[in-house]
Amino acid sequence: MKVNVEVTCTPEEARAFMGLPDIKPMQDRIMGEIEERLRSSLGAMNPETIFKTWLPASMQGMDQMQQMQQVFWSQLANIATGGSTKKE
Repeated sequence: MKVNVEVTCTPEEARAFMGLPDIKPMQDRIMGEIEERLRSSLGAMNPETIFKTWLPASMQGMDQMQQMQQVFWSQLANIATGGSTKKE
């Protein structure tokens, strides 16, 4: 003998009937927190923010490089003209 029972219900009704906990409020809180973290992370990925963060360090490095280059060329010019490389 074969018996088929068909039940039509919503997932919430099935969950309650089976005695499973309703985790929707917890899921909503977690998804809200994930969304907040994602938005703050995306704010840090803004090209303008990255540019402002990295530019001062790279510009300072370029400044130092130019100063070293000027010292090198002035010392080379002193050597070529027979001058001293020591600062007096």
